[in-house]
Amino acid sequence: MVFKKLLGSLGVGGPAVDTVLDPGAALPGSGLTGQIHLRGGQADFDIEHITLELVARVEAESSEGEREGTVTFERYTVAGGFRLAEGERRSLPFSVTLPWETPVTELYGQPLGIVLGVRTELGVAGARDKGDLDPLAVRPLPVQEAVLEAFGQLGFGFRAADLEYGHIGGTGQLLPFYQEIELSPAPRYAHAVSEIEVTFLATPAGTDVVLEADKRGGPFGGGGDVLNRYTVSHDQAATTDWNALVDGWVAQLVDHHAKSAAHSPYSPSPYASSYEHHAPHHTSHGHPHGEDRGHGHHRSGPGMGTAVAAGAAGLAVGVAGGLVAAEVVDEVGDFFEGDDEGGDEDGDD
Repeated sequence: MVFKKLLGSLGVGGPAVDTVLDPGAALPGSGLTGQIHLRGGQADFDIEHITLELVARVEAESSEGEREGTVTFERYTVAGGFRLAEGERRSLPFSVTLPWETPVTELYGQPLGIVLGVRTELGVAGARDKGDLDPLAVRPLPVQEAVLEAFGQLGFGFRAADLEYGHIGGTGQLLPFYQEIELSPAPRYAHAVSEIEVTFLATPAGTDVVLEADKRGGPFGGGGDVLNRYTVSHDQAATTDWNALVDGWVAQLVDHHAKSAAHSPYSPSPYASSYEHHAPHHTSHGHPHGEDRGHGHHRSGPGMGTAVAAGAAGLAVGVAGGLVAAEVVDEVGDFFEGDDEGGDEDGDD
């Protein structure tokens, strides 16, 4: 157990805090639990509040190019209104609910390169001091996992994942950023699509799956991006032929781009929407062309889980995959070492 001394406005003799999350990856929209361990300073302190912040490392486009920064996307006040005596040790359990749009940081236990953290803030004597910063692991909802697994079984490979600052037009997005999971194309689509980006926007009712295809030039009339959106309910996870469904989505992306290219700028495409990048828009309940694919199951053969487990490098295996995985781990470590605002570490437990 490593305590973080609260220096800054409280001075060297201030209290210390160590937040410990319960083991295991959390789920979007579900509970996050743990313990906040406090150790009193060299005097009595009145703890006005203890607040947990969810933070993320996010990329943003600017006039100077792409930049990275830390964004706080949720705050919870979990305790407060008590006196912490000199040298006293106290443990406080907490339970909070993650936002439904919380990004996914891992798939089948393998990191995707997304960096989330839980930062602890203590309000003492009218001042606020940020102490502990702990990594937060989040696994996909069953529907999200099923979609990614289907992409893997269809031959798409995992390339990378990141968080982009901004909003996707035409959606009910609540967080100030969204997650993009970048996939290399399956062989059957490689002639037309150079990359597929998947974004999940979950709600209590289900998940919007936003697909963006980075198009190749050629017979479809040049490159560019195309976006479609599909809505699936949480209870579809175990009752859907996801391979057929996702394959239909990708086919629609290719088909919609070809159709929209046939319309002049003065004749709006029937697929046009409020998305950027001249983005066609399709909303369904998860079934391509309105067709119910039934209740088939497809959990056989290697899928996206195999791809990510190979080193977070798509279908690549061996040394290259291992290097990519190592880089992801290093980046995560740098974030928690460099962004900690809590001051010096104390190895006492």
